[in-house]
Amino acid sequence: MSFWKMAYDMRAIGVDLLMQAVVCVENPFGEITPEEFKTICGQEFTSQ
Repeated sequence: MSFWKMAYDMRAIGVDLLMQAVVCVENPFGEITPEEFKTICGQEFTSQ
């Protein structure tokens, strides 16, 4: 999670790209959990 938090804090990535890193049904190979997503950006994760 530390890489994704750093990248988000540096504004190297946005919420849309961060969503692609979340483990979910559509993306079983993601790297962060929905809870970590919320910790990083402050928004609830909703799968698309």
